[in-house]
Amino acid sequence: MTQPTGRGKMAARLRGLVWASRPLLPVVQTWDLHARRWVRALRRSPVRVVSPSGQVVERKPGPGKQPRRAAAETGPHEPRRKPSLQVPPSQKPCTWEDSGLRYDKALPGDRRLSSVMTIVKSRPFREKHGKILLEGRRLIADALKAGAVPKIFFFSRLEYLKELPIDKLKGVSLIKVKFEDIKDWSDLVTPQGIMGIFAKPDHVQMTYPETQLRHLLPLLLICDNLRDPGNLGTILRSAAGAGCSKVLLTKGCVDAWEPKVLRAAMGAHFQVPIINNLDWETLPNYLPTDTRVYVADNCGLYAQAHMSNKASDYGWVCDQQLSKLHKYEEEEEEDLEPGASKAWLPEVEVQSYDLDWTEAPAAVVIGGETHGVSLESLQLAESTGGKRLLIPVVPGVDSLNSAMAASILLFEGKRQLRVRAEHVSRDRSYH
Repeated sequence: MTQPTGRGKMAARLRGLVWASRPLLPVVQTWDLHARRWVRALRRSPVRVVSPSGQVVERKPGPGKQPRRAAAETGPHEPRRKPSLQVPPSQKPCTWEDSGLRYDKALPGDRRLSSVMTIVKSRPFREKHGKILLEGRRLIADALKAGAVPKIFFFSRLEYLKELPIDKLKGVSLIKVKFEDIKDWSDLVTPQGIMGIFAKPDHVQMTYPETQLRHLLPLLLICDNLRDPGNLGTILRSAAGAGCSKVLLTKGCVDAWEPKVLRAAMGAHFQVPIINNLDWETLPNYLPTDTRVYVADNCGLYAQAHMSNKASDYGWVCDQQLSKLHKYEEEEEEDLEPGASKAWLPEVEVQSYDLDWTEAPAAVVIGGETHGVSLESLQLAESTGGKRLLIPVVPGVDSLNSAMAASILLFEGKRQLRVRAEHVSRDRSYH
């Protein structure tokens, strides 16, 4: 038997390799074919669905998709255009990131906060430059809603700033500082981490709440020489709650925009118009026509002479302040020439506070606890046909706190106006 040559051995080996690899080719091709079919099936969406009952449901192409025929008409070389997302032009940025606002971060040694706080807390600066300081998220939000113009915001956390209306922050200097720095300059027991410098609001340009405007009454408040910030803030809060249409402050009163007054008023500055620093000569220009001025004065001039004996027995008159006003009389009598009269002294009738005094637009004068009401207020009451309103107190008790007396009189006036409105409505229903 002959042995195969080297060339024959090589040919046999190649034939064996070919036959061994032949069965693998159909398997690979079959797997590749099925895989492509499955991928195409996953990409397809049914045009119609046939249920077992024979009902045919047409399927519409989803948004942004077009039929295959329409896609073929565009041509093989033209790129498909993706549908553009159009935003309505009236839509404003609703997030901090969309607004494009930027803020500065105060570095160690930055004295911007301390320099601003030093000058803005002084009354001469506020009156000269027309700037005020507001602290706390709620008070700042009320100011922005009423139309106050912000200049600078100091804040310790970005979240506090994001709570404010974004459109009101454009053009405002935003400075992030440490909470310890705000705490050093804050007047609050628990600082809220944000302080704002605003332009001093003008009552003519302010936008007061709609609910407040609907409940305004023909009732005004005149503050005469009120020196205590806490009392003035409480009085402003009562005036807003009663529905006063306006609050007038004469010269000698504490500044209505002082931080302590703002804190006690709890946002009343942006609910009722406040006019500061008025002279008695110009004050009548801010009163509506036919307004009668009533003076809250338990111990006023000639009060004992006008009150009945029964009223005097119950201590409706304060002897301490009455003696002070009698001193004015004695000093004037010494200055008067023989035969001269004291016609300049205002003689204002006295009545109890719970009797009707709101038949015409009324303005109530509240004096300070130290100096009481001024002679100018009594003269204005006399010239307008007003009266002196007395609140009864138990004998031995000094005059009421100014804020308490103001609250009693304002809500008594509100009650009288409501009763009168009910009577008018009842009379109309009868007719």
